[in-house]
Amino acid sequence: PGPGAPRDASRGLAGGASGAGGGGAAAGAGKEEEGDAGPYAEVGFGDIFRQFVLLGWTAFGGPAAHIGLFQKVFIERLKWMSSPLFLELFALGQCLPGPTSTQVSFAIGLIKKGIPGGLLSGMLFQYPGLVMMSLFGWAADSIDFDLDVVKGLVAGLSAVGVALVVGAAVSLSIKVCPDRETRFLCLLSAVLAYMYQAAWLFVAVIAFGGLVTCVRDREKPVKEAPGKEGIESLGASKITGAILIIIWAAVLTSVIILRNTLPYEGVNRGLYWFESFYRSGSIIFGGGQVVLPLLLNEVTQYEYVCQDSSALPSPTPAAATGSNLCERVPDYLLYPKGDPRIKSWMTEQQFLAGLAISQGMPGPLFNFAAYLGAVTALGAGQNAVLGVICTWFGLFGPGILLIFGVLPFWGSFRKLPIYRMALPGLNASAVGLVVAAAFQLYDTARRASPFPDTSVAIGMIGFTFVEVYKGQAPLGVVGGGVLGIAAWALRLKWEAERK
Repeated sequence: PGPGAPRDASRGLAGGASGAGGGGAAAGAGKEEEGDAGPYAEVGFGDIFRQFVLLGWTAFGGPAAHIGLFQKVFIERLKWMSSPLFLELFALGQCLPGPTSTQVSFAIGLIKKGIPGGLLSGMLFQYPGLVMMSLFGWAADSIDFDLDVVKGLVAGLSAVGVALVVGAAVSLSIKVCPDRETRFLCLLSAVLAYMYQAAWLFVAVIAFGGLVTCVRDREKPVKEAPGKEGIESLGASKITGAILIIIWAAVLTSVIILRNTLPYEGVNRGLYWFESFYRSGSIIFGGGQVVLPLLLNEVTQYEYVCQDSSALPSPTPAAATGSNLCERVPDYLLYPKGDPRIKSWMTEQQFLAGLAISQGMPGPLFNFAAYLGAVTALGAGQNAVLGVICTWFGLFGPGILLIFGVLPFWGSFRKLPIYRMALPGLNASAVGLVVAAAFQLYDTARRASPFPDTSVAIGMIGFTFVEVYKGQAPLGVVGGGVLGIAAWALRLKWEAERK
């Protein structure tokens, strides 16, 4: 039918009502459907390409900013779906392992044009950051991170990088935690995740959050089951969705077994890299910021160095164990370079420098994996491309498999009252994990900085520039690097004058 002609009411998932057309709701969109709060634009592959090829290069600011950008572009301006439906997709991404904004980018294309649409929208959103972070990782191998000026640069970059994670935590907590109960769940999740960094805990605190709001809202009337709201497809059938979920679990089990069986040498190194990132991507809830402390522990190995507390003149910032004071130290600081006892794949400085750069790149924060893969592979004498493939596909793979596998079932269970009651608690607890990650990264960046107090001050300036004055994240990161170099130069001048 042409514009303005009635559409078949039986088409699609929820039936929908017949619609009146009009081609002006979205650029390039033709026919429209009359939904619950419609009309919603009918979207083609060309529309998906035009929107996401631009977003891939311009979506700065991290996951919270990406979600806000998607809301403005696809809900408010282009009318691709209803706002409640979009928030449900966001909630689903929060409740599944993997990068939330990435999963939403795949889901937007999928619900309009099926699996091909999902692959098109998702990959267009990822590839600019993937390419740029791979190149930065390749270049980082030639940088001497032991130079004082480089340490100053990295300290400034990482200070603003961590400040942007803090900004994301603040933005998400304001948006997702509107009442006392959800704020308490966010706090509880953050405290537990900060103190006990166990994989099972992420799942437990999110499930507990959902249980709390289910109990709280059990007597309240549940909103009527949502209608179509712009959904044209759920991608695969439920059988195919179940197969994708089984593939995810089978790959996870297989690589864990193989890593524990094979030595870290030759081609097996790629398996180790893939397993570390695939396992991390499979157990992380709440988005990219949550995975950062876990990735640091994967690529940098630590040992506890203890001293007799009676031999120390005053208390030191270390963990007390009996009569000893123990400090967690990277292993590469304890042994000579090249010592086989060093298990780290990179230094803290290399990790934090890449984190800061990734905060200034467009697209998902998970593209940081490409940088880590390139640095890891080059440090092991391997081709950087091999490292990028192992780590990038490892970290992104679980979330992508699961969003494609779960969406066919989500079309049914999204209408269940118990699911809708659990959503506020699930989301609040997931945001708490982001808050914990911000504090963990703050600890690491401060400890690694040659001038800790100055780094904190640079982070405050970067946070204010981006979050208060709405400056661009890349400019904030670059400014942090400049301030780090300035702090190094001023300290150098001060030390020379003292002498």
